[in-house]
Amino acid sequence: MNKTNSKFKIQNLRFKINFVEPFPSVNPLGLGVQNFKSGIRNLEPGILNLKFIFFLLLFSCNLSAQQNVITFDFGSYAVSLLSEGQRQGNTGILIGATDEMLKECVPDGKFPNATNVFLVETGEKTILFDAGYGRNLFDNLKKLKRSADDVDIVILTHMHGDHIGGLLRDGKKSFPKAMLYIPRPEHDYWMSDKAGNSANARKVIEMYKDKLQLFEPGTIEKPQELIKGIKSVAAYGHTPGHTGYLLESDGSKLLIWGDLTHAMAIQMSYPQVAVTYDVDPQMAVKYRQEILKYVSENKIPIAGMHIQYPAIGNVRKKASGGYEFNLICECEGR
Repeated sequence: MNKTNSKFKIQNLRFKINFVEPFPSVNPLGLGVQNFKSGIRNLEPGILNLKFIFFLLLFSCNLSAQQNVITFDFGSYAVSLLSEGQRQGNTGILIGATDEMLKECVPDGKFPNATNVFLVETGEKTILFDAGYGRNLFDNLKKLKRSADDVDIVILTHMHGDHIGGLLRDGKKSFPKAMLYIPRPEHDYWMSDKAGNSANARKVIEMYKDKLQLFEPGTIEKPQELIKGIKSVAAYGHTPGHTGYLLESDGSKLLIWGDLTHAMAIQMSYPQVAVTYDVDPQMAVKYRQEILKYVSENKIPIAGMHIQYPAIGNVRKKASGGYEFNLICECEGR
């Protein structure tokens, strides 16, 4: 177990706090309590108000939560969050949420939200999952000392604008060397007359047509391998071809579930709540319930495109019904 020293200097007063990892990140979702196993000791030389100390600890965690990039190791894979930004969501997007649900889960009418991209480096391939809006994507890659030319494969969960915006720059491919993987049902939907506002999706498909790989997703019970160590999992409803991806390396697993949720604060306790962005809300609920059940029973960590920083965590079934989500500790990242 590692020991970490945090030193603070406030005017002329110096003190040191030693805490033992895992140091818990703040969980503004209010979903589940991360156990404080940390001990505060060695205050020197003054006596500080305990509330003030607690404030400093929260403040230090919140500072790190403003970052856009963090990397975690899953087996031999390096999985990096590249966040396009943290924000607050509004309950106006929710479908099927009762007043009682809202009062319990989001009493102030807002909930944490984000737009995320994930970079996975397997040792053989550098793979980007979605491309966000493209606002911070390339700056975030630079923070990892990577460029667009380093990306071998881009895999899409679906083709909404906040997931494909970074694929084109100045009318050209942003990732000229990368293969583009799109679930076939998703591709067919955006190329059909059923999809509204499909111009951007069609332009992406046209620009990457020489690099395009279409595939049929598997199921959560029987995921379909795309490339070594990465399998596809149908998660339809948000869009007709919305798909998640199961990573497996050296006995470790991680499910990148895309937009399976948009409002963790309420959709964990009440998976039956859909959002206005869902093309088929009933189908989205069906797949959300199936996948939540599977990952909680099999203890598979998940990563989401609209989960607040650091966007990766664990799902647990609650005895009272519904589920509980705990963010992974930032201390495990780099």
